[in-house]
Formats: sequence, structure tokens, C-alpha cells
Amino acid sequence: MKAFKYLSPKTIEEAIAFHGQHSETAKYMGGGTDVIVKVKEGWMEPDFLISLKKIKGLCELHKNDATGELSIGAMVTHATLEKSLMIQNEYPIIYDAVSNIGSLQVRNVGTIGGNLINAVPSADGAIPLIALDGVALLHGPDGERSVEVKDLFIEPYKTILKPGELLKKITIPPPAPHTGSAYIKFGRRAAMELPLIGIGVLLTLEDDLKTCAKARICLGVAAPTPMRAFDAEKFLAGKEINEEILIEAGKIAADESKVRDSVRGKAWHRKEMIRVHVRRMGLKCIEIIKNNR
Repeated sequence: MKAFKYLSPKTIEEAIAFHGQHSETAKYMGGGTDVIVKVKEGWMEPDFLISLKKIKGLCELHKNDATGELSIGAMVTHATLEKSLMIQNEYPIIYDAVSNIGSLQVRNVGTIGGNLINAVPSADGAIPLIALDGVALLHGPDGERSVEVKDLFIEPYKTILKPGELLKKITIPPPAPHTGSAYIKFGRRAAMELPLIGIGVLLTLEDDLKTCAKARICLGVAAPTPMRAFDAEKFLAGKEINEEILIEAGKIAADESKVRDSVRGKAWHRKEMIRVHVRRMGLKCIEIIKNNR
């Protein structure tokens, strides 16, 4: 492993200044569960690692009581999200995803920001944030800018972040009444496994509790980057939701996906799992809505 210097700024501005001083030889680090592995295995050879752990505000998980907006700091750990009763009760799709990331030790250290910025197709944390219409706040040498989480990714391991930019937080608008959401990670085993496919579904129903007012169907490991199944979402909009309609939405989502064969699974199998689990997660959303009436 190549030797590096460890820098520990206390403000975002200081972190950005460090990065500017050392240019391409510096790398930001959150929990380190991905970065340290890459450094040890020689995939990454930075001269400087800039830790974000001591920057105030990046570890905050907060819901604005006045607006209903949820704010998740980039350094909030998966375990913090998993243990939050607010997340469990009001954002079950986030709980479903983060509670299945790695081991307990990884969740205690790994951060939601790192999960996003690592930009792997199998990033469990990205799917719920896309489904919830999350917005990423980025901070860099030129100031702040916002981008929808769904637009954050360019290709595997590459995001739209400019040199020196870092992820500050993710904001999520308040969910509409009669909304349910759910995520499933499908793998070959139950624990410590990258997903063969990840499916997140969010449904908002009209006041009749039957008609779909809004749908989000988000897929991981179904394309080079996390994706939304827009055609399937449009198909559900305005329709009375039942199992038959959800089966058809699953077929449309599977056809939209860009799954491929890999050493971990065949494309046909991934498509079948999308068909099956879009229906199952849709039915789970309906159950959540009805239980919260």
C-alpha cells in the first residue's frame, strides 16, 4: 500500500482548500469503507486523504417540522439511519435499504454520502433517495449547487462532481399523504452480499385509496447506474392499483432495464426478479398506506 498523509479539516471550506492545494493527489474520505479498501489493493494511490469526519453539520439527520423536509448529512452512517425511529416509521424504503448494507460493522462506519459518491450500480443507498425525489447539495471551489440524486451518476464509479466538490447533504421533500414505499435487495444469500438486483417502489394514492397519484420505480444493478423505470411509472399513473396492474408494471420495468449477464447472475434472471419484485413491493406499499390511514 502506498503511503499517504491524513488530513482532518474542521470545516467544508478547509477541506476544499486542502483539496485545491494538493489537486489530483488528494481524495476525500467519509467512513473509509470503500476508499481504504481501494488504497490497500492499489486501485487508488492518493498522496493525501482528506477526512470529512470532524466537519460539523455533515453528520446531522434532521426533519424540519415546519416544512416537512428531511435533511441527511453526507456523513450520516447507515446505522444511524437504520436505528432512527423516524426513518423506520416515515421512510421505510430508506430503512429497508440501509439495514441490508454490508455487516453491522460496515453500517456503523459507512456513510450514506460515501455510498452515493462511490457510484457503483449496486449502491443500495441510492435507490430509496431516487424514489423519494432526493436532491443532493454539492459544495466546491465555486460554491454550492443542487442536483437531483437521480442525475448524480454518469457511469460506474463516476459522478457529476467537479474537481474539489464534495457532497454536503441530501434533502428529501415531505411525502404526500397516502404514500407507501419499500425496497428489496435480492441476492444469492441474505447477509453481506451485493445485490443481484435492487428494486425500490413508492406509491402515492388519491384520497380514494385506490387510484395512483404518483409512482416511482427505481432499480439497482439494472443498468450502468441506478435508474428509474419511467415507462412503468407512467403506466401506473391514474390507474386503480391492484395486483394485475402491478404485474404489468413489473413487466414494463423489466423491459426498460438494461441488465446484462455477469459472473454473479444472468440477465434473464435479473429481469424475472424485476417482474416479480415490482409487484411485491407495490403490494407492500399499498399495505403500508392502508395501515397508516
